Amino acid sequence: MKKTIFTLLTFTMASLSFGQNNYNNQLIQLGKSYKDYMFRNEPNKEFIKELKANVPENLKMANDFIVQTITPKNKILGQPYISRPDDVILKQIFIIQEINQNFRRENQIDNSKLIDSLQSKEIPTYELVDNYYDMLFTAVGNKNQPFDLSKTDFKLNSYNLKDETEKGIFFLQCMSYCGTSIWGYINIPKPANTKTALEYINKFPKFNGQPYYQYSDFYFTDFEMKIIDDNGNESYKGYYIDKYYETLLNHLFCLVKEESTEKEKNDLLLGSILKESNLYKYTKLKDTLEQIFEARKRN
Repeated sequence: MKKTIFTLLTFTMASLSFGQNNYNNQLIQLGKSYKDYMFRNEPNKEFIKELKANVPENLKMANDFIVQTITPKNKILGQPYISRPDDVILKQIFIIQEINQNFRRENQIDNSKLIDSLQSKEIPTYELVDNYYDMLFTAVGNKNQPFDLSKTDFKLNSYNLKDETEKGIFFLQCMSYCGTSIWGYINIPKPANTKTALEYINKFPKFNGQPYYQYSDFYFTDFEMKIIDDNGNESYKGYYIDKYYETLLNHLFCLVKEESTEKEKNDLLLGSILKESNLYKYTKLKDTLEQIFEARKRN
């Protein structure tokens, strides 16, 4: 009897060990695949087929998400990917991102040890949500060209986002991507190519049926996390709202340079957080914003 119990326990432990190894190996494969194909490189059909084969049941949703992030003309802005996954899947995708980063370092640590340490670590939920939508919109930018979200209307109450903070994270990650799409036209040519930049701005998405700039729900409690690898923890709102103000001011600059109507300029100035002085503490552009509205009072 004792021998039978011992045999069963041994078999059970071996099965658990095999299952964990299979799980870890798939996470590592996903991290490497993301590293190799997240930018312009395109995996062939055979590679994708292999990546989808023999996936542990509890890793299938994360696996599908990574397949989308490395596939050109993907469906990542459709269901189910646009909706917030549960916390377990969010953490799996966070671990895959960390494995990707580990593969990019000269002094790598063992990926299985990295997985074990992250599995047991308590990672703040907002950091997991931020990572998910950062990867999602990065995939849109890298894989779905040309840029055009003009027919997209993000309904933030439809994506399983838990509170105003998570909705704000979604919005700010999307607008970070959109802002990047016009940055080069504003900052590289001399003079700035405002005509092309404005064409891109006109392809920005709507949010809840309204132009992007009307979104203003940024009064959630700020939090800190590591945003830039070489920096320590920093204010989330201080980093992303500053970037968003830059996008809004670039939009205004384009409207002025392209001699758009006064209505278009006033809609942007008075319909966005450009006028929200309570949020100026989160941007390095505070002086510029104050000068714009002081000039409006004098005119």
